[in-house]
Amino acid sequence: MAGTATVTYYHHSGFTVAVGKTLLIFDYWRGEKLELPQRTWIKNEDLAAYDKILVFVTHDHEDHFDEAIYDWDYEKLPITYIVSDDLPIGKRGKRVKPGDEMTVDGVEIRAYDSTDKGVSFYVTVDGLHIFHAGDLNLWHWREESSLREIAMAERAYYEAVAPIERLPIDIAMFPVDPRMGGLFDAGANHFIMAVKPRLFIPMHWQGRPEVAVDFARRGRTKYTEVLALTKPRERVELSFGEHELRIHVFALAKDAYEEAPVAEVKLDAYAPGDPFSDTDLPVKM
Repeated sequence: MAGTATVTYYHHSGFTVAVGKTLLIFDYWRGEKLELPQRTWIKNEDLAAYDKILVFVTHDHEDHFDEAIYDWDYEKLPITYIVSDDLPIGKRGKRVKPGDEMTVDGVEIRAYDSTDKGVSFYVTVDGLHIFHAGDLNLWHWREESSLREIAMAERAYYEAVAPIERLPIDIAMFPVDPRMGGLFDAGANHFIMAVKPRLFIPMHWQGRPEVAVDFARRGRTKYTEVLALTKPRERVELSFGEHELRIHVFALAKDAYEEAPVAEVKLDAYAPGDPFSDTDLPVKM
């Protein structure tokens, strides 16, 4: 699979993914107290450069849904909203539930299950496969939950992820939530091992960027690069080849982008000779 994309982080679980003249916006949220600085908000002028704009809302939790998405000039701009069917009736958009599939202006969309409310989204545009988990995670809360609750949470998570394991994924955005205490990254680690996305970006880290940075440092594998985007409008430009992923990271300076050092990654070169390269957990019995 070859292609290019630009992923931009905003706040919490909010991202845009630009592929050519198509812009995907996922779970945009400016924060409970507008923690996202105003100069980094998505504005109409940001959207004017695109021929297709798809705005995704995975569920109605306030940290994934911001009414500001309806302030954009959707009557003049080519905006389509795709929202989970748990949003209140009357919210603008094509409503989806787990299992639904649709194609919008050539963009293929599938809604998968969540282990909380709403859905997760799998989107294919120009041959690139993008996954936004919403609140799909292994919500185990081990310091507080009973053994029965933990077992139920694990079963629900594994069942939800099972159909996703068969999908090719170039870019995945997935929760790493430190509020869960011990083994807070169990869901993310399983997802990387079972699904093997080419690029994994941690999200939902509750205002603790060090959590995302540390996970990126230790979470990568032979098949998956892990990258932490932690500042508003920090972006990564990606170029995909069959065996190579080139990454250029940009951070927003005072009024312009500053280029950070370039990382070039060959996904087949992490662990040459690794005896476990073809047997990453979980093992199928």
